[in-house]
Amino acid sequence: MSSKHILILCLFSTLSACSTIQKSTSSDWLLIDNFENSLSKWQSVDTQNETKPQVKNPQITVIQPEQASASTNHYLLKKPAAEGIVGNRKALSYTKLPQAVEVGDTYTFYMRINVAAFPNNHAFGLSNLTPELINKHAYDAFEPTLRVTDKTESNGLVNDGALMVKTDSGYSNIQNYTTKQSAKPLQTNTWYDVWYVVNNAAASEQGQQYDVYVKGGEFSKQTLVYKNAQFRMKREQPLIYFLANCNTGPIKKPYGNGGLRYDDLYMSKGTNLNNPML
Repeated sequence: MSSKHILILCLFSTLSACSTIQKSTSSDWLLIDNFENSLSKWQSVDTQNETKPQVKNPQITVIQPEQASASTNHYLLKKPAAEGIVGNRKALSYTKLPQAVEVGDTYTFYMRINVAAFPNNHAFGLSNLTPELINKHAYDAFEPTLRVTDKTESNGLVNDGALMVKTDSGYSNIQNYTTKQSAKPLQTNTWYDVWYVVNNAAASEQGQQYDVYVKGGEFSKQTLVYKNAQFRMKREQPLIYFLANCNTGPIKKPYGNGGLRYDDLYMSKGTNLNNPML
């Protein structure tokens, strides 16, 4: 065999090895929860229960079945309280991540969400606080935060039910960059795939921010819908919990108790825009 042929064979071998490495790296997802078992790893607390008359533990955080083709899938349904009950202002649920996102690390998080009903007010994302401090700080326990709501803000701004991200000036709807407009409100009873790529480097190193991708509704394929959303507090600490919060609103002006469904929570080191379900 000539030296030219040997060189070509070596080149093919090298490319094949690189392809194998890329394939194994892209599928490196860690399961946070797919809700096919129990909620034993989750903690749920109502830290600002202002219901009158008092309803003990008013939040609804339950696993429910969904018939999917030949098998039954299960998901998490979260609501601040049953219909007609108002005044539960902070219905927290959280679970420890299988792997901490250390300062300096980038991780991709994947999940599916489904709006059971509007009106509602839900927030979910990641925290770098312990359970005791999550209970104390509630919304300020969040760092990367996503939000679903059609509530009216105190300044009169009416949210329309589009998926939202956190910015330094408040919240912003995700964007349809093709049409140069805000994304449309989430459709009820529709599953959306959501990826958020979290950069936990220091703020001085362009960290403490995250990018969001969505597939579902108006986005027929995976689409970048927000670039450089900001961590809420920027504590520059390891991210250690997935946290979800919802709120009926005050008794005098309630938002509503519409539920949000969660399923298939995963995390992967680096930027990984593959679908762990495929």
